[in-house]
Amino acid sequence: MTSNPLNPSNGDDNPKDPLTEMLQNLMGGKGMENFDPAELAKAAGLPDDPNLLAQMFSQVQAMMSAPSEGPVNWTLAHDNARRVAAGSSDPLVTAQQSRDVDEALRLAELWLDPVTDLPATGLIGKAWSRAEWVEATLGTWKRLTEPVANSIANALSSAMTEQMPEEMKSMMGGASSMLQNMGGAIFGMQLGQAIGALSKDVVSSTDIGVPLVDLEMALLPANVTAFGEGLSLPENDIRLFLAVREAAHARLFVQVPWLRGHLLGAIEAYARGIHIDTSRIEELARDIDPSNPEGIQEALSQGVFMPQRTPAQEQALEKLETALALVEGWVDELTAAATEKLLPSAGALRETVRRRRATGGPAEHAFASLVGLELRPRRLRDAATLWATLKEERGIEGRDAIWHHPDLLPTAEDLDDPKGFSSRRKLAEASDSEVDDALQKLLSGGFDEAPATDEGPDADNGGQDTDSKDDDDGGPDQPKG
Repeated sequence: MTSNPLNPSNGDDNPKDPLTEMLQNLMGGKGMENFDPAELAKAAGLPDDPNLLAQMFSQVQAMMSAPSEGPVNWTLAHDNARRVAAGSSDPLVTAQQSRDVDEALRLAELWLDPVTDLPATGLIGKAWSRAEWVEATLGTWKRLTEPVANSIANALSSAMTEQMPEEMKSMMGGASSMLQNMGGAIFGMQLGQAIGALSKDVVSSTDIGVPLVDLEMALLPANVTAFGEGLSLPENDIRLFLAVREAAHARLFVQVPWLRGHLLGAIEAYARGIHIDTSRIEELARDIDPSNPEGIQEALSQGVFMPQRTPAQEQALEKLETALALVEGWVDELTAAATEKLLPSAGALRETVRRRRATGGPAEHAFASLVGLELRPRRLRDAATLWATLKEERGIEGRDAIWHHPDLLPTAEDLDDPKGFSSRRKLAEASDSEVDDALQKLLSGGFDEAPATDEGPDADNGGQDTDSKDDDDGGPDQPKG
């Protein structure tokens, strides 16, 4: 019998692996004889290459046994995102592709100048591979997902602890850190998988409407080519149209410095309010069947970790969706104005992008299921209509002046009734103006003093002071001179 407490004997000469026993208990008491790691990997959406899987699980084992800086293993998320982004092919950007992207973005800036009051950014356009997109954006993904990621990792750890038999808990002893890291490792792998999958869909640094990088303007040539497949349009036209969209996003986020923090802050505020129902995870752990990977995949894809939204969460989500729609609607309107006379295919490309942004791709749906947050501008068309209406009423300068302060931004009500925005805003501005005028008048002493009344010691003398002593005849003193 072995003396290692982590490898107790089963009563024979073959020691039993505590991790195997724990997984057996987690899986509803079902035996592990039918357990196939490749099938489980398939259910989780991981690659099916045996060598790649061996490397990945070896890394996971090392990660779980090493101290972690927090509930989520971000190193594992990064490595898995890079691995998925590379996939079967992630070609390096060629010198010609870099020149094409740079020229397209420079031309896009020139096309935008006549249709917006916001000045050009002066940024140098870049061409990225998918791996470069992962490297450039992962810090922002961490910021956006960390609140919910921590909740999910802690919930996983709690669920596994609750499912573990008491004798197993005592047996694990000093290996408890491995259990604590397991939830973070599982979520890190899935998050990396989702981000890596997104890297195959996005065509630019701002394609999802959120500024994932600061002070950058970039296209992904491989994904731009994939975007154009089946459209029967010149690749140069497609690249130029997408470059105008990227340049418009960059111009907005650079010239409206508060906007990036406003959007990211709204997402963080929403994510901080998410609480994971551990009972759903415990139920999955009890009912999971290792011989049915499709069932596991279905449970994960349907959002087993997604919480029920509270009324406060619904309100926060509405504000976030409105902000995303306003950004995308403004970019949509500017891109149309800049390209309609210069690109014959602009109308078709605009509709293609609109549908793509409204529905989202498989990778975007996977990300939404994982973190409980969709980054799609559901009301893009309403927002574009609003910006077009404002241009008609106020001109380009007046329309773009809306971005001067977050308090000026339209609301969901304004998206419902774009043509009524100006009248509602006039009423609000008039009300604010009246308050400002009244306050200024008060501070300058412009208000009359309160009228005198017949009551009180100063009623007979117009408010002047009187002597506090009585005359000899018992009457009050006469007013002083």
